[in-house]
Amino acid sequence: MKPVVASIFALLITLLAVPSAAEVQSEGTVADERLIARCIHQSARGKRWLESTLLGIRDQEGGWIGAAVRNRDGRYDLGPMQINSWWVPRMARLLGRPPESVRLWLRDEACFNIEAARWILLMEFFRTRDIWMAIASYHSPEHVRRHRYLLAVAAKMRQRKDDRRHVRPGGL
Repeated sequence: MKPVVASIFALLITLLAVPSAAEVQSEGTVADERLIARCIHQSARGKRWLESTLLGIRDQEGGWIGAAVRNRDGRYDLGPMQINSWWVPRMARLLGRPPESVRLWLRDEACFNIEAARWILLMEFFRTRDIWMAIASYHSPEHVRRHRYLLAVAAKMRQRKDDRRHVRPGGL
């Protein structure tokens, strides 16, 4: 395994100390969104382009803590970043953990889910050396689906940027 991939993925284990979905669930959706935003900020590790990209993917995916959305192929999209369950066996092997545990963490642990999304995105980026291709590949190996997804994520990123421009200092 490449050192970069191993080190990125090793960080996933450390995130298990983050508050569980059950702890956050009692406070409701606003608390969940705050936790997800905090996890994305932490996962970006000070890289604004990465935070912006993860936020754009999150906006497009529209998942939530506890999400397990069944796809037409019988697989599931899990958690806030809608990580396809196809990844579970691979992540379980890399982490040396049971697949059932990894599946639950992806579904219920916001920061674990977002770190996994970061790992997938950066793995694709290192493979393609193109952030836009990495975003497209995050979603699908099919060219047509990738292209539509990329356009949708780019629009979400642009919308966030425009929204920030229209916010006055002091929040009003």
